[in-house]
Amino acid sequence: MTPFSRTTDRPALIGMVHLLPLPGGPTASPGLAAVLARAAADARALAEGGADAIIVENLGDAPFTAGAVEPYTVAALTRAALVIREQAPDLPLGINVLRNDARSAMAIATATEASFVRVNVLTGVMVTDQGMITGEARELLLDRRRLESSARIAADVLVKHAVPLGSPKLEDVARDTWHRGGADALIVSGSGTGQPLDPERIARIRAVLPQAPVWAGSGVTPDRVPPVDAAIVGTWLHEEANLTLPVDVRRVATMREALG
Repeated sequence: MTPFSRTTDRPALIGMVHLLPLPGGPTASPGLAAVLARAAADARALAEGGADAIIVENLGDAPFTAGAVEPYTVAALTRAALVIREQAPDLPLGINVLRNDARSAMAIATATEASFVRVNVLTGVMVTDQGMITGEARELLLDRRRLESSARIAADVLVKHAVPLGSPKLEDVARDTWHRGGADALIVSGSGTGQPLDPERIARIRAVLPQAPVWAGSGVTPDRVPPVDAAIVGTWLHEEANLTLPVDVRRVATMREALG
């Protein structure tokens, strides 16, 4: 199953690999070897539990930068992506460089033959805890062309942990992200990590962009499955739904069953 197709069957399960703090970041790192070992174990659990795809992101590097990450972060993320691909070679892999370094994500995805990138802010301006973040869709699409990359773009619509500058309508943001930003899938989430999303937001986007794959970006649990084409699940898949603990293969299997 590809998460980039509209489905009338069941949502694709996209499991998260939340990397431990990387060397050189603002939070003390356990070291690159430990980061890679956890990433490998989490990727194996996702594959064995039945995930359809994986996204890796540098969640442990909070607080994030609003701009480009440092070269050593790109290097560590590249290593992690390669390790994950070794553990789950048959699953599409996505790259998300937090907070919004889409160009580095595209470069990593191209170098590691990952399938897609996630971009928190592709178009427009969002006010976040990192400050103002401005979408760079043009630069990202130019990079993809220059790199001759096949990586697709999954973009958030009014991303979590942020509010838009001004008061744009959800439908207008979705249309701009899809038509003008060049997104290949649209992500809808709640207000924060693990927070449920409002099904009405999905319906509103479906009404104006029926051709667009819509993904849930947060808050999916076995008893709370929204009507989407794919569900990005992170928090609930960890042991005790605790992000500091490893991904639990039994929870992954439970989520896969709940999605259908």
